[in-house]
Amino acid sequence: MTGVVLTGFGGPEMLVYRDDLRTPRLGPGEVLIEVAAAGVNNTDINTRIGWYAKTVTTPTAAGVTDDVAAEDGWAGTPFVFPRIQGADACGRIVGVGSGVDAHRLGERVIVVTMQQDPAGAPFTTVTLGSEMDGSFAQYLVARSSETRVVSCDWTDVELASIPCAYSTAENMLGRAGVQRDERVLITGASGGVGSAAVQLAKRRGAVVVAVAAATKADTIRAIGADEVVGRDDDLMVRIGAGAVDVVVDVVAGPRWGGLLTVLRRGGRYVTSGAIAGPIVELDLRTLYLNDLTLLGATYQEPSVFDDLVGYIERGEIRPLVHATYPLRQIARAQADFLTKGYVGKLVLVPPSR
Repeated sequence: MTGVVLTGFGGPEMLVYRDDLRTPRLGPGEVLIEVAAAGVNNTDINTRIGWYAKTVTTPTAAGVTDDVAAEDGWAGTPFVFPRIQGADACGRIVGVGSGVDAHRLGERVIVVTMQQDPAGAPFTTVTLGSEMDGSFAQYLVARSSETRVVSCDWTDVELASIPCAYSTAENMLGRAGVQRDERVLITGASGGVGSAAVQLAKRRGAVVVAVAAATKADTIRAIGADEVVGRDDDLMVRIGAGAVDVVVDVVAGPRWGGLLTVLRRGGRYVTSGAIAGPIVELDLRTLYLNDLTLLGATYQEPSVFDDLVGYIERGEIRPLVHATYPLRQIARAQADFLTKGYVGKLVLVPPSR
C-alpha cells in the first residue's frame, strides 16, 4: 500500500512517502479500513519534531531541537519508529477480523483518536498515529470497538476533520463543566481545536469570547462566537478582570498569566495544548486567592466520541475544512498548517486503490 512513514524525530524530511508498504494484517476484534481522508493536527507535528520531550521549551512553530531522544514520546514511553502518523481517519471497512460481524463490511466510519487502554489503566489512552499506525496511508487497522458509523450527508473530507480536534474540544468543555449562559474565553479560536470549541461551547448555550487574528473575526463569528478579541490585545483592557467563567486554552506561552486574571472568583481554566510554548509563569496568589481550578484534559471517556457522533447526526455542529491536499503533499500541508493563516482544518487524501 501507499503511505507516509515517520522515520525519526526531525523536519519534514523524516516523512517518507512510500508505495511499497505492506497492508496491515488483521487481529481478533479488528477491522481493516480503507482510508478516504485524514486530517492534519498539531499532535502530528509535535510528535515529528519531538516537542513532547521535557527538554523542549519552545513553541511548536520553532521546529526541531537537537536534544530529543527516542524515549521522548508524548505518553512518557519510547516512541517506536517507523510509524505511520495520522490522528484523524474517515474511511470504509473492507476487512474484519475474527469476532467481528461481517455485516460491518462496507460501513463508512470515523476512528476514535484517543482510544481506551486495552489493559484498562486509569487515565491512560492509546492514540491513533502515535502508539499505533494511523491514517496517513491507504489502509489502517483499528479495534472494531474504536470505530463509529456516522449517518450524515457530509463528505469523507468533512468527516475526517472531526475526530481529533472535536473530541479534544468536547473533552475540555466537559472537564470544565461548561454550562448554559456561562461566559467562556477560547484561545486559538481559528485552529482546528479552537474552532471546534467555539461551536461546541455555543451548542451548550455558553457566551463565547474567541481569541484570534482580526482578519478571521467574521468567520469565527459565523460559527458561533459572540465576541472576537485580537490575539495581541490586552485581555484586561478588552475583557476586564473577573469577566469570564471558563478559559479554554490551547495556546499557553508568554501571555498565559493574563488568562487567569480575566477569570472570575471560582472560575475554571482547562488546557489541552500549548502551541505558543509549554513553560508558563504562575503567580500562586492569583490561583489560591481567587479559588481557581486548573484542569488538564487528555484522557477521554468513550462517551465524548459517542456524543460527537450524535451532534453530527442531529446537525448541531458543522465541518470547517479550509483546504485538502493529496497525501504525497504532506510536507506542504504541514507547512501551511504552521502558518495559522486560515480558519478550520486541513485534510489529506490518500490515493485510491
